[in-house]
Amino acid sequence: MSVLAAIRAPARRNAFATAPRAAMRSSMRMRPTIRKYSTESPPNPPPKSGSNAWLYGSISGAALISVGYYLYSTSDAGKEAASAAKSAGQAVKVKTNLVPTKEDYQKVYNEIASILEDNDYDDGSYGPVLVRLAWHSSGTYDKDTKTGGSNYATMRFEPEALHGANAGLQVARGVLEKVKEKFPWISYGDLWTLAGVCAIQEMGGPKIPWRPGRIDGFAKDATPDGRLPDASQGSDHLRNIFYRMGFNDQEIVALAGAHALGRCHPDRSGFEGPWTFSPITFTNDFFNLLLNEKWVWRKWSGPKQLQDKKTGTLMMLPTDYVLAQDKSFKKYVKQYAEDQDLFFNDFSKTFSKLLELGVPENQWVTPEPWVLKNADE
Repeated sequence: MSVLAAIRAPARRNAFATAPRAAMRSSMRMRPTIRKYSTESPPNPPPKSGSNAWLYGSISGAALISVGYYLYSTSDAGKEAASAAKSAGQAVKVKTNLVPTKEDYQKVYNEIASILEDNDYDDGSYGPVLVRLAWHSSGTYDKDTKTGGSNYATMRFEPEALHGANAGLQVARGVLEKVKEKFPWISYGDLWTLAGVCAIQEMGGPKIPWRPGRIDGFAKDATPDGRLPDASQGSDHLRNIFYRMGFNDQEIVALAGAHALGRCHPDRSGFEGPWTFSPITFTNDFFNLLLNEKWVWRKWSGPKQLQDKKTGTLMMLPTDYVLAQDKSFKKYVKQYAEDQDLFFNDFSKTFSKLLELGVPENQWVTPEPWVLKNADE
């Protein structure tokens, strides 16, 4: 039995048994009010033979999904069905073109860009912490169980919000609530990943292909602790974490290049300091410094980390340092240190892949990712 059929049958029985007919008529009248975005969708192409029946059937199916979702989502036993209903409903909206346009998402991007700078936060920008939010909300994916990833935005819930690797990300989530209030139609998963794309591009990085279609899940969808990297570990740990997501050694190193941005905080990760001298500009400096500076173990009361011998102001994590020690990893570190264009190209593809982990193909609004404009373009 299909997901739609599984939801439709009990939903139909319960709805007619418990809901007044007037309420049912209201729930069926969803097409005139379903779209409330900032721009209108282009008209649908002329229907092919027999397509009208399918279109009206799909819209009716979406209405039934709404009824089923209402009936099921209020009980613990119905949470799984509710998640399936949301996914099926998103797929129907994609098929019937009842989705926001690229221009709608460009407006969200521009709004995020407008709030990036803040002289009272870290080095004057929320950009690095927004990149971290996008990465941590996506990097929980497990390709074997097909759980985790960016689809459900489960960091909104405990205990995932309290996982050690997510310490401090309440700052990023809080900043983006202002954007969510202005554009309530966007899902948290789309908002968080789009914020990461915006931050990379606005801080001088490459264009990141991105597409919307994620749905918001429930606390039951939250992932267990331990799926994100432990910075105190070595190369075997890195491979276990990233291979589980479906990445190879080259992609592991490419993603590590994001450490050109931001800094560590003792009250969050326990580590302290920036990786580069320009922590709000996206460059290949992480690789240059890792390869060419002399790194020594820092003598302090915190966890093991390295500092540059010359100034003592920069730091590297143990998981960073192994990239220059492991033979397979090191060859990519050298390539990216010597060629920033190569790094930008590989990072763009790999970060885009990361942000799509865990999202069913039929939920995507567009078959090919978009490239959104920078705020000043």
